[in-house]
Amino acid sequence: MPLIDARSFALPGHGGGLVRPTWDANLDSVADQLGGDEVVVGYSLGARVALGLVASGRVARAVLVSVNPGIPDEERASRRASDASWAQILRDRGIAEFVAAWQAQPLFATQRRVAAERLAARNARRLAFDPEQLARSLEVMGLAEMPDYRAAIDDRVVLIAGADDPKYVAIANRYAVRREIIAGAGHDIPLEQPVALAAAIRALS
Repeated sequence: MPLIDARSFALPGHGGGLVRPTWDANLDSVADQLGGDEVVVGYSLGARVALGLVASGRVARAVLVSVNPGIPDEERASRRASDASWAQILRDRGIAEFVAAWQAQPLFATQRRVAAERLAARNARRLAFDPEQLARSLEVMGLAEMPDYRAAIDDRVVLIAGADDPKYVAIANRYAVRREIIAGAGHDIPLEQPVALAAAIRALS
């Protein structure tokens, strides 16, 4: 969960300690690292965690980059099955095959525009993760286990989406009181347009 001009830290299962048994217990783990921070910035899973921190009153405000704020109950079973299949890849085939398959998803197609050395650096960081902890993160911190926070989006949060990520642009336009769309970026804005993203965060937070 990178923070601009502030402290940065990793999420449980992503280098930030062990994944705890429940979604809310992992929010507690992150909140323990925050101390008195009032504004949290998060991307993707980090954005969902940041939204959970705001919704539960643990922090005052958040900037959410490429966030899915929640799914209806009738979609939880299919999402849980999907997350379980990704976790199985980690356990059966290892992290290298998982990372390759994860990045091959259509959601990340715009990453082909990023310089090869930057993609390699991102891959190296991901390959260093503990596969079992990533699997646990998918099972405990996936959308199927996260509360539906759509109603919690108000003027305490800002949503940022990449212009070439139509699903998340639609989410931002539908739910956000405050939003920013970053040109020349798909889902992974921190990788694809880091300078523009940093400028938007400074302006909006």
